[in-house]
Amino acid sequence: MSRIIQTDGVGKQRNQLLRAIVISIRELMKQQTVDSATRDLAAFISSALLAVHDTVERTVAPWEKRGYWVKADKFRLEWAWTKQTGEEMLEAAKDEDWGMVAALAAQVGQRLSGIKVSDNHRMGKPWVGAWEMMHKSE
Repeated sequence: MSRIIQTDGVGKQRNQLLRAIVISIRELMKQQTVDSATRDLAAFISSALLAVHDTVERTVAPWEKRGYWVKADKFRLEWAWTKQTGEEMLEAAKDEDWGMVAALAAQVGQRLSGIKVSDNHRMGKPWVGAWEMMHKSE
């Protein structure tokens, strides 16, 4: 029996999520009024940040098995902000505190300023329906 090679690794998933967050922040900053798209964007960004945090935990698990504790802790510290900011944005979106959502989106945008996504990306609009999904998961 041959080995199964997973081509969609955790790092690749994290990078895709980060690019989707960058695209969503760009779109959120274009919003002039609060509408369904704004709600979807805020819900998507918060859930994507929490998903990024989950990928970090899945990344460090094998490192800890091999005894790379320092590497694992350093990586966790590097990405610790994703859980905190994701939870804060989730609460702000649920409370419909759009000033706080905008402030948190700006913070996330600064942290992800090194991620380049072209204007002609093929990711579509991953945030569509995120508001409904957020309320279904409650």
